[in-house]
Amino acid sequence: MDKRSHMIAGATRAFEAQGFRGIGVDAVLAPSGASTRTLYKHFGSRDGLVLAVLEQRHQDFMARLNDEGADPVGKLFDALEQWLAEHGARGCMLLRARSEYAGANEAIVTLVRRQKEEFEHEIGQRVAAALGHPDPALARQVWLLFEGATAAASVSDLSIISAARQAAKVLVEAARTRTP
Repeated sequence: MDKRSHMIAGATRAFEAQGFRGIGVDAVLAPSGASTRTLYKHFGSRDGLVLAVLEQRHQDFMARLNDEGADPVGKLFDALEQWLAEHGARGCMLLRARSEYAGANEAIVTLVRRQKEEFEHEIGQRVAAALGHPDPALARQVWLLFEGATAAASVSDLSIISAARQAAKVLVEAARTRTP
């Protein structure tokens, strides 16, 4: 792993454990053993590192979604359940960053907005694949179930994902019976 990637991985762990703005630079860099000078060399600033962490997190999750299979909507929840089992159920890192940086760094807020729009578009494509036609209202409902399950798993347990998956299945089945 190159130094930049090693720094992103270490910072990700630090931000997951302690949040974004309440943790000092030394604690962010400690897992990778990098210096402040190396931080500025690779990322330009602490916030540049935050942007890189968020971009990597989004890319890693989106890469999990490359297999739609027979149940493209259900696979979203399968991917979420696997992700949370591996990374922990602490809510959405992107939304936590957006909350901490609202009013403080527009680039971070804009990045998270773009990432969430990209993910919602992915859900729309999966809903269209499941139904054979687009259904923006259903896509929005599935997105809300997904985001809600992500948040709820942080205060419940991973079984909440199964409930969200089942609710999405009911919504998709109901949409199949309606005429497009």
